[in-house]
Amino acid sequence: MKKAIPLFLSVLLAATGLHAQKKFSEGTISYDIVISTGSDKPRGADYLNGTTVANYVKGGRSRTDMVSPLGTLTTLQDSVRRSVVILKEFGEQKYMITLTPEDWKDANKKFEDISYTYDASAEKTIMGYVCKKAIGHLKDGTTYTVWYTPDLVPEYRSFQYEMRSLPGLALEYEVDTNGQKVTYTVSKISFSPVPASKFDLPKSGFRIVTYAESKGRG
Repeated sequence: MKKAIPLFLSVLLAATGLHAQKKFSEGTISYDIVISTGSDKPRGADYLNGTTVANYVKGGRSRTDMVSPLGTLTTLQDSVRRSVVILKEFGEQKYMITLTPEDWKDANKKFEDISYTYDASAEKTIMGYVCKKAIGHLKDGTTYTVWYTPDLVPEYRSFQYEMRSLPGLALEYEVDTNGQKVTYTVSKISFSPVPASKFDLPKSGFRIVTYAESKGRG
């Protein structure tokens, strides 16, 4: 004879199941960046400490604002229009770079063949979410140590191009290249609606250049 599950227990199990995995389709994810050059003497990269990254996601659109002591770099993506626009603001220099899907793929070509290995035994909690460990490997020898939570799964993954194949949302990741470590740690997760105006392009003040022209500028 099958025993009935008490009502309070069935509600608890249902609530646990709902918390176990959630589609992240709209909201804001912010990160703080710390750079370590492994040297006692100041290097150029050290001056980028304090940089922040804010990702705004709304359905198939995203906006990423990277704010550093040198200026602001904004990337706007629209999966419906298949468009990418990058805004660069460094002092009085303001550029709007328009990219085709092929341009965007070329800009991220170093991440195309990224592969991940997973450490099933490693766990840690970040912002109340249990995170799993993964190591990303690029062909140029660069490695990523990523702590991701399978409890939050981005519906639109291209706002974190190198993380798009992970089975969850990256809450902390460290890039190790040429003895320099750059660590991104989540500082905020918000599920509040993102205003559509957040994805509007500026109508003036920026010089419009193509992707090819921007590559020539370095």
